Amino acid sequence: MTDVRYPEELIAKVREFQLDKGYTDQQMADLMGCNRRTYQQTRTRKMKLGNAFLKGAMKLLTSKEAARRKSGMITRKTGETDITMQLLIDGTGKWEIDTGVFMLNHLLSQIAKHGRFDLIIKAVGDDPHHLIEDVGICLGQAFHEALGERTGIIRMGDATVPLDEALSMVAVDLSGRPYFSIDVTFSGNDMGGFPSDMVRHFLESLAIEGRMNLHARVLAGINDHHKAESLFKALGRALDMATAVDERTRGEVPSTKGPIEGAK
Repeated sequence: MTDVRYPEELIAKVREFQLDKGYTDQQMADLMGCNRRTYQQTRTRKMKLGNAFLKGAMKLLTSKEAARRKSGMITRKTGETDITMQLLIDGTGKWEIDTGVFMLNHLLSQIAKHGRFDLIIKAVGDDPHHLIEDVGICLGQAFHEALGERTGIIRMGDATVPLDEALSMVAVDLSGRPYFSIDVTFSGNDMGGFPSDMVRHFLESLAIEGRMNLHARVLAGINDHHKAESLFKALGRALDMATAVDERTRGEVPSTKGPIEGAK
């Protein structure tokens, strides 16, 4: 038995992990390799910190499971673009986005705000087409990295969002299998340096690199800006639902087949 008494930071991190995953005390004890009484008594400071809890906590907090939902960090540098990106799944909807294209910044902020993701992006490119496409690639890769094995998540989500005369629907399945479908008609508006056709290209890149099924529909609308913005708000809400932890599954893979295809 170690002489160290109740290292508050370590125990707090273990408790934070448990609350985030929705695990029971027994499941935590199993993960840490100790019995439930030892886990409960140490966590509630009724027992001195012992080697079993200490070793289990250190192993748990440095494991792939603990890191699963931290963040996705992506760097992409080509002859056409230079992008750095950080995505925190369990965020609060904060963003710092600078792409040099106002409309792209605006649409990406909708995903962050309405998806409750923290998103930092710095991107430059030789033209809007390459820049928008590559940001979509990086955002998909960031989601894929941040979700890891995708255990415990709800996995599927959908949202229908209005914006004045526009109405958009997005449905996603974080299945590990990329598939994309879109039904939208734009008038060809440039949208402040963001060609409206690039909405389709961005979402397709996101779906492929994020290993997700993504179906997008604009059900009504006249103004291209309104159509695009309602679509990205719906995307944020759908991804928020799909990436949320389902406390009933308590860390299980959300698939009848076993591991999700393509998951890390």
